[in-house]
Order: sequence, then C-alpha cells, then structure tokens
Amino acid sequence: MALSKVMKKEVLSKLETIASDSQSIVFVHFKGLKVADTTQFRRKLKGSGVGFFVSKKTLTRKALEGKKYAGTMPELEGEIGLAFSKDLIAPAREVYEFQKKFKDSLSIVGGVFEGKYMTKEEMMSIALIPSQQTLYAMFANVINSPIQGFVMALDQIAQKKTA
Repeated sequence: MALSKVMKKEVLSKLETIASDSQSIVFVHFKGLKVADTTQFRRKLKGSGVGFFVSKKTLTRKALEGKKYAGTMPELEGEIGLAFSKDLIAPAREVYEFQKKFKDSLSIVGGVFEGKYMTKEEMMSIALIPSQQTLYAMFANVINSPIQGFVMALDQIAQKKTA
C-alpha cells in the first residue's frame, strides 16, 4: 500500500524515536504467520517490555542510517519487523523463544546492539544469554554450593564424634 508523504513522515518519526530510545533492536523476518500467532507474539513481547513495529524497509533504512551505527546493516529481505527495548537482551531473547516455536515463519535477521549493527549469528548468541533473574539464581547457586558442602562435611564429622 502506498503511503502519503504525511504518513511516511509519521512512520519515519516513529522509527527515529525507536532508534534513539532503544538500547537494542532486532530485525525480525516474518512470513506466513497466522493472525492468532502474531497476536500471541506481540502480547508476549509487550509483557516483556519489548515493542514490535513493522514498516517499509526503505523507511527503516532511512531512519537507521541517520543514527550512524557502527558496522554495516544486515541485508533486510522479505517482511521485516523491529523488536526493540531499553533492555539490551530482552528483544533478542523473546524473538528467539518464538523463533523456536515458529521456525518456518519467524526468524532473526540481525539487529543493533550497543550502537553497532550485528549479524544474525551475533544476535542469536545474544538471544541465548539467560534472563537477569536466571543469572542471579545461577550466581546464588555458585555461592551456596561450597557453603552447603562445608555444612555437610561438618555434619558428617559431628555424626562420627557422637557415634
């Protein structure tokens, strides 16, 4: 559908706002996704504090070229949407979760992370980083493990002395 100049300016303004306010942007290729699945995808993203916006690729390129990110922009082919957030890892992680579910319809193409363009492979490695709460739990387990072993050893010593 052809957009009027006024509509193009509004979309370009929205894209520029996304680019300047977001810490991380993921380029998402989607095709053949059912309406119910798309709605579920958007709701899950929104619940995680991640926005999703679809626009024409020419307007997307124009808005991102104005930001002067380091590196080269990945090739955007097909239908492309932008998953974005102030959280660095959330967009990639949430899109990856849905990508596992809808392999043929949804995929990460690349993105912007900390002011640099990233390839598909780099964004996939970012997507595999666990959430912050999971990392806290892993850290607590690492701290707790030696203490727990020490307590068990003391318990065994105490049982031998009483026996």
